[in-house]
Amino acid sequence: MYFFTLAVTNFTMQYLHNIGAYFLMIAEMFRKPTKWSVMRTLILKDVDDLIIGSLGIVAFISFFVGGVVTIQTALNISNPLIPKYLIGFATRQSIVLEFAPTFISIIMAGKVGSFITSSIGTMRVTEQIDALEVMGVNALNYLVFPKFIALMLYPFVISIAMFLGILGGLIAVKFGGFGTVEDYILGIQTDFTPFHITYAFIKTFVFAFILATIPSFYGFYMKGGALEVGKASTTSFVWTSVVIILLNYILTQLLLS
Repeated sequence: MYFFTLAVTNFTMQYLHNIGAYFLMIAEMFRKPTKWSVMRTLILKDVDDLIIGSLGIVAFISFFVGGVVTIQTALNISNPLIPKYLIGFATRQSIVLEFAPTFISIIMAGKVGSFITSSIGTMRVTEQIDALEVMGVNALNYLVFPKFIALMLYPFVISIAMFLGILGGLIAVKFGGFGTVEDYILGIQTDFTPFHITYAFIKTFVFAFILATIPSFYGFYMKGGALEVGKASTTSFVWTSVVIILLNYILTQLLLS
């Protein structure tokens, strides 16, 4: 019992320390900014790497998952008394409220988060970050702030995910024989609540902040060599996903209840 209590205490202290260091990193990220001519180039590069480079996988997953959601909904509506337009309604609600903002963000935690951690971690291993600090550059502002700004365009990615998810459902309905296109579109329009879009984008901005900062934290403060870069990428993916899921629960409770 003593050793169990000691282990729990050590675990708690370690992660309380990490949380404190994480918030200090965020504060330091905004201090002593890099001059704009350099920062602009860094931001454009990160937009290309993090946003543009993610559109392909997001589009592919969104389209086919939207189709799968529609097919499963249609197959579970076997009672002839249930109107077919509910297929479109259920697809819209699933994609707009949860799939696009939350599950795409978890997928991005694997793609974008691992990329951020490995790129910054490699700079730490090869002592490039030490060189920046020797030259008087605020390394956190130079490395993390451009990623933070680039991921403020993340709602654009989620908008595409929403559109393609609903489009995938439409294609599934049309070619799968689960109903008519008119019923599907009617279901999409039925009881539409504009605040649901606002709710989705509030979550998206919060998740974008998490995607930019937690992977950067694990990359910037990692220690060791090339093997530890891989471990840091795995750890950052796990904790980014955990925080996204917890914040998803909290934001849903606050905004929709």
